Amino acid sequence: MSFIDTITDEIKKAMLAKDKVRLEALRAIKKELLEAKTAKGAGEELTEAATTAILQKMVKQRRDSADIYTAQKRDDLAEPELAQMEVIREFLPAQLSPIELEAAVGRIIKETGATSMKEMGKVMGVASKELAGKAEGKDISETVKRLLSF
Repeated sequence: MSFIDTITDEIKKAMLAKDKVRLEALRAIKKELLEAKTAKGAGEELTEAATTAILQKMVKQRRDSADIYTAQKRDDLAEPELAQMEVIREFLPAQLSPIELEAAVGRIIKETGATSMKEMGKVMGVASKELAGKAEGKDISETVKRLLSF
């Protein structure tokens, strides 16, 4: 069963449960996946990495929107964004804890031989590929900066 089929089944369940927030989030996921699948140059099936990247982008969009709404004291608009973000996160791989992230970044720093902030780009390149879907880019970046600044 493909990922799009799984999402379609989840949409049916959300419709039966009359869960509007979940239904909206699932429809958004399906829309993004279908657009990516039918885009110029796209292959027959979306890879797991491409699917994960799409879902991460959607989570980030929801978080950014919620932050803007919260800053404008519009909690009525922020809450649905946060709820949708949680629904989308269900389909992402499990996120690394801060301790696991620090251990992984520390290992990558040793492997690359980086010793200063000047080599942050080299570390980030490897870390971003290796930890894609397991941690957010912002968290990876902050951890790399903290470990290289010693």
